[in-house]
Amino acid sequence: MHNKIIHWGIIGAGKIASKFATDLNKVSNSNLYAIASRNLDKAQQFGKTFNVDKAYGSYEDLVTDPQIDAIYIATPHSFHKAHALLCLSHNKAVLCEKPFAMNLQEVEDMIQLSKEKNTLLMEAMWTIFLPHYQYTLDLLQKKHFGNILNLEADFGFHPTYNETSRVFDKSVGGGSLLDIGIYPVFAALSSLGKPDSIEAKAQFFDSGADSECLIKFKYNKATAHLKSTLLEKTNTEAIFHCENGTIKINGHFHEPSSVTLIDNDGNSELKKFENNSIGYSYEIEHFNQLIRAGKIESHIMTFEKSKQLISTLDSIRHIIGLHYT
Repeated sequence: MHNKIIHWGIIGAGKIASKFATDLNKVSNSNLYAIASRNLDKAQQFGKTFNVDKAYGSYEDLVTDPQIDAIYIATPHSFHKAHALLCLSHNKAVLCEKPFAMNLQEVEDMIQLSKEKNTLLMEAMWTIFLPHYQYTLDLLQKKHFGNILNLEADFGFHPTYNETSRVFDKSVGGGSLLDIGIYPVFAALSSLGKPDSIEAKAQFFDSGADSECLIKFKYNKATAHLKSTLLEKTNTEAIFHCENGTIKINGHFHEPSSVTLIDNDGNSELKKFENNSIGYSYEIEHFNQLIRAGKIESHIMTFEKSKQLISTLDSIRHIIGLHYT
């Protein structure tokens, strides 16, 4: 079973699905078997690009295909719950793109059905599986530079405003917080845990989607300053200021990157990590192994981690007055 070929289907044929498909085709003992889009032409074009066996014009057709072992959900945020439940109800293992869903209740509903169906479900928080991020978490856990005193993490880019774009469309969960703010928030939760208190403020587009969020997590002996913005390009770094030095995950910390270690004397060391993919291959390999082992939950990106992440995002949305209908 450890070499069993996992046959994958993808729901949604957009940009992130293309990145995922690119990496999936590099993972051994994996087969990108099917793609589904509400637009059959789009699915067929995607299929030609990535050499996919089957192209479907409905998600229902894909989930009922008996050849499929796993399904990656790459649709907009607001559809994650419905599509995950559809897959799980047909006993298909689900890797669902982040954010897992729109709120804690939706995530709990997904987890409940996963358990009822005894079928694997995992949030596709790819960052936690990347070698540079695992290296950083290990250093922090071992207190390489002592305890964390302060974390600074940001994610910002400046797309052209377009109300019809998914990024700006509040009705599908658009805005900075759920789309990119989730990464700085996850950096804090995975390194410092649940905060004792949260402060936050935001700006908004005319569409009602948040254009920028400034967030502060307070802990007993540490603070996290987090930022997400669609108004400017930022360094997108995660910098952990510790008692005896600083650990900095360099630009685009959420994807394959490098790590700089700086002690309090100013000595610096750059750690580089070899990578032959966009970065999705690590979570794909992990997910494949979970299927082969008959698991329904990841021991790395656990249900509890996903619940903590979405409940924290819920709290931030409450503070800044961001509500989805």
